[in-house]
Amino acid sequence: MQFFQKAVKDELTAVNDLILAQLESNVGLVENIGHYIVDAGGKRLRPVVVLLSSLANGYEGSDHLRMAAVIEFIHTATLLHDDVVDVSSLRRGRQTANEHWGNAPSVLVGDFLYSRAFQVLVGIANLPIMGVMADATNVISEGEVQQMANAGNSNLTEDIYRQVIYRKTAKLFEASALAGACLANGDENSMVVYGRHLGMAFQIVDDVLDYSGDILVTGKNIGDDLAEGKMTLPLIYARDVGTNSESQLIKEAVSMKNSTNFDSILKIVNRTGGLDYSLECARNEVELAKCALDSIPDNSYKETMLNLADFSLSRIS
Repeated sequence: MQFFQKAVKDELTAVNDLILAQLESNVGLVENIGHYIVDAGGKRLRPVVVLLSSLANGYEGSDHLRMAAVIEFIHTATLLHDDVVDVSSLRRGRQTANEHWGNAPSVLVGDFLYSRAFQVLVGIANLPIMGVMADATNVISEGEVQQMANAGNSNLTEDIYRQVIYRKTAKLFEASALAGACLANGDENSMVVYGRHLGMAFQIVDDVLDYSGDILVTGKNIGDDLAEGKMTLPLIYARDVGTNSESQLIKEAVSMKNSTNFDSILKIVNRTGGLDYSLECARNEVELAKCALDSIPDNSYKETMLNLADFSLSRIS
């Protein structure tokens, strides 16, 4: 990830400074929790997409810095809320905010970050971008509710799974890329497609990592998705192509939100090719993201965006 951050090093430093400045509050707990999660070592991936998109489209102003901060605040707010909903205890290799301070403070500080994001957004004074972000936050909220409603649903289809991850994850990538193009009056359609498929690829790979990752790399407990009753792509494929007994074991674990048989289910996922199938789907998303950049003039930022798409797959190795 350092390679992509280096491509916009000065801009990202300015974004980080802006984020820290905007975390200031007269309420100490707000600052404590805000700094705790913002400083947790995240990749700043979505802000990087904003910066690269704007610069690849020839932007020469400074509002892309504020836009990147807006995106990071919204993303961080969703993490705070996600961890409460999922009853998660570990993120980025350390305690979640809700585990450390409790659910109520985490939710309320998430609300603070959402509202602070829109305060910064108003300063950009770009009505189309405000529309993009209003739409994005609404869709993300729908995705969160849809995922919660489907927790424990062992009959979830791949189509519904894709709807959920688009709303929950890919939509913010899409908005990040689109906002950059809006600032630059650039190729908005290409950036929408790039961001959407990049986000889909990242989420599919994340779901694969829940069955094959290293806690030191992923920063979360392996098997959390199964314990939360999430029917992700590797499980969906294994359920659909496995034997009746294998399918039943998966369905029971998801329905009961029980990861006791995680090792057995992992063997089923591997035997049926669930991980391979999911990775192939992620590769298809990466290719679609890269093809979307064909209409963008060649420059170093475009090249970095192409490499960023490939990076989404490299995390699995």
